[in-house]
Amino acid sequence: MKVKFMVIGKTTDKYLLEGINEYNNRLKRYCNYDYIELPGVKLGKSASGFEIKRKEAEIVFSKLKSSDFLILLDEKGTEYTSNKFGDILKNHQMIGTRKIVFLIGGAYGFSEDVYKRANSKLALSQMTFTHQMVRLIFSEQLYRGFTIVKGEKYHH
Repeated sequence: MKVKFMVIGKTTDKYLLEGINEYNNRLKRYCNYDYIELPGVKLGKSASGFEIKRKEAEIVFSKLKSSDFLILLDEKGTEYTSNKFGDILKNHQMIGTRKIVFLIGGAYGFSEDVYKRANSKLALSQMTFTHQMVRLIFSEQLYRGFTIVKGEKYHH
């Protein structure tokens, strides 16, 4: 199974980048994995959140295939325990999902078109984290999920 983790904008904090890179390298042992930073949209200070989300959607859609299973990391998504998330990954492996794409949007969230295209939404917490921190937190949870699938001791 191929797994892509797409984010909009660059990770600028060095300590977060180091952690993200660590988990990105670890994840390559469990699946065909890509971490992709899509360019942030710069339309000027007068641009509305709606315009920015629309432009970000164009960038996202240019990277997706119709067969991709798209999961949005979104505050409106479903929260899972790490074990349940591992079960979800295992289920996708068993049913032969070819590619799962996890997506973190920009500062304004997702456009309505991206919500419509999504197959699922996942919330990491009811708390709010910076977009850059979520990248590290989710990278770790994705790694943890695959170690759970393999029955490895990382989770405990």
